[in-house]
Amino acid sequence: MADLNVNIGHLHLKNPVMTASGTFGYGLEFADFVPLEELGGIIVKGTTLEPREGNDYPRMVETHQGMLNCVGLQNKGVDYFIDHIYPEIRDINTNMIVNVSGNSPESYAETAAKLNELDAIPAIEVNISCPNVKEGGMSFGVTCSGASTIVKAVRQSYHKTIIVKLSPNVTDIANIARACEDEGADSVSLINTLMGMAIDIERRCSKLSIRTGGLSGPAIKPVAVRMVNDVARAVKIPVIGLGGISTAEDAIEFLMAGATAIQIGTANFIDPQVTIKVRDGINSWLDKHGCKSVTEIINCLE
Repeated sequence: MADLNVNIGHLHLKNPVMTASGTFGYGLEFADFVPLEELGGIIVKGTTLEPREGNDYPRMVETHQGMLNCVGLQNKGVDYFIDHIYPEIRDINTNMIVNVSGNSPESYAETAAKLNELDAIPAIEVNISCPNVKEGGMSFGVTCSGASTIVKAVRQSYHKTIIVKLSPNVTDIANIARACEDEGADSVSLINTLMGMAIDIERRCSKLSIRTGGLSGPAIKPVAVRMVNDVARAVKIPVIGLGGISTAEDAIEFLMAGATAIQIGTANFIDPQVTIKVRDGINSWLDKHGCKSVTEIINCLE
């Protein structure tokens, strides 16, 4: 069996397979299907300073090789998370990471400061790129200055590992990744969903309540692999790759492109055991190819 251990800055992962925010709940929802402690990390659903109702229905629609969503960061707020969710997940023996969103540098920083006090939360993923809310998030992730402003504010209030989730809906994602690195990000994760739209031709309207949403699933994987490779060439901090991963072969592409770890999202809806299958598949591939450690294939392209 190959060594699957990887490090994201000071954050140690027992293997490179993580879950993507918004697709795995708080982890507890999948406990009957997956041994949670065997995952490298779990990114829990997006958390904001104040409760959010999310967008109106319909807010999900299936597409060819993927899905569109405009859930809109529905959650009960960080204080509810601390009081009610955290006690239920704090003893899960893996990296429990909170995805943080906001509508201003101050709201990001205040949410991060509250999470900084939780001993069993070793890292946060700062979402500067959510394309499916009516305000906030997206505006910060599409410019270097916007990204810098958020990361700088969070860095001042959060003293553990910061992962910044990047938007693909930009002209040069590598420059934005460098801006995050310059302000103290420990890692970047990419890609978030691509902006998309689906139309009901009988009703002559969008299939989603707010017209557009985020496209995820296998359809976006080639774009994600390319962007991961672009960013891995541009920064020195670890890169976490996501976007359409549903098999071990998919994950290995991301690792070879330069990702130190990967996240699985939409595929969890299709197969709730996909994360463990991908982990085992990576190990089998490494054994078959005579690799003693997964680090041998990270960023290995010629």
